[in-house]
Amino acid sequence: MCWAQQFDDVVWLDSNDYKDQYSNYDAVLAVDAFTSLQTDDVDAFERLRDYQQTTEDWIFGYLTYDLKNSIEDLESKNFDGLEFPELYFFQPKKLIFIKGNEVEFQYLKMVDDDIESDLLDIEQSSNLKVQESKNPIKIKLRIHKDEYFEKVNTMLAHIHRGDIYEANFCQEFYAENSTINPVETYNRLNQISMPPFATFFKSFDKYLLSASPERYIKKVDDKVVSQPIKGTAKRSEDKEEDLKLAEDLANDPKERSENIMIVDLVRNDLSHTAEQGSVKVEELCKVYSFLQVHQMISTVISKVSEDVHPVDIIKTTFPMGSMTGAPKISAMKIIEDLEETKRGLYSGTMGCFSPDGDFDFNVIIRSILYNETKKYVSYSVGSAITAQSCPLKEYEECLVKAKAMREVLEN
Repeated sequence: MCWAQQFDDVVWLDSNDYKDQYSNYDAVLAVDAFTSLQTDDVDAFERLRDYQQTTEDWIFGYLTYDLKNSIEDLESKNFDGLEFPELYFFQPKKLIFIKGNEVEFQYLKMVDDDIESDLLDIEQSSNLKVQESKNPIKIKLRIHKDEYFEKVNTMLAHIHRGDIYEANFCQEFYAENSTINPVETYNRLNQISMPPFATFFKSFDKYLLSASPERYIKKVDDKVVSQPIKGTAKRSEDKEEDLKLAEDLANDPKERSENIMIVDLVRNDLSHTAEQGSVKVEELCKVYSFLQVHQMISTVISKVSEDVHPVDIIKTTFPMGSMTGAPKISAMKIIEDLEETKRGLYSGTMGCFSPDGDFDFNVIIRSILYNETKKYVSYSVGSAITAQSCPLKEYEECLVKAKAMREVLEN
């Protein structure tokens, strides 16, 4: 990671040795843009489609949540302290895949003479100690507790009136005039979380340091997989209590209903590009345990024909159901009215396309975002509001999700 910081564009994707039937690599490092695409245009998905077709190579990047505005008649007018471009992808000159004890270098021809010297530099830089941040970070709340309760009650009024069934309501925690060491901060966040979709991203002065446990969507050949998370419980150091917390989550009717509503939404989203009758729920409401939390995860799959463009699969499912609500468009409108911050990259997605059009993208949650030039640090958390929601319990769930980021930033 230290070696990669010499480049303006860096993506590190780390599974933390998490393996399931959809795992490919343990980790991937992509650096040094040969070509790139950055846009805030309403035709962002069309430009991404053209870029993916033109490069016919590995491309890495992100889509922000606010690209919803280019798909539906929606807008985003809330405060934005980070100012990330709405879409950014790049074609790396240097690409390194790690699987088990094997390391595979895929360099563009113009730089393939660098492999030997780079390997030596990487070995030497691995012995370097990352400089620790000494600056105290003072975290502020964009929405204070009483206001949060008022907003959740407004959301509940929409649900009881029948406008929506469920919506993911988020709040921002932030620090101004603050400087962090991105590599050190990412390493600490990853060490206390060890999630399957950890990401370090750098584009010039903008950073994503993500401990995401959630896959948004993956395509392998003609199979598409989405794995929404809905349902969260804290961990306990006491083994018996911890097992009880996981068991209670698995049997909690509110948490299960949250998950099942989003599974139905994902099934509908996937049906836009799926072959008829191919959308199936492979796993429903299974509880997985991570270092910080227990999570309830479902797996929904579909089959697509060869003439479906990979970018269209993303466009017709974006933004992901776990970060929006049901019905999706109504939920996004209400979310925009009640939240105080433009989500931007939070609850967007980061990942990559392979040369043959396969892809794998996470959900950007449990993440720290940093604009180095503006000295602005931000992390956001949210929870699903349903008819059974209690504002205090939703607030407490947000604090559980925020715990790792706060610990890392405030030491």
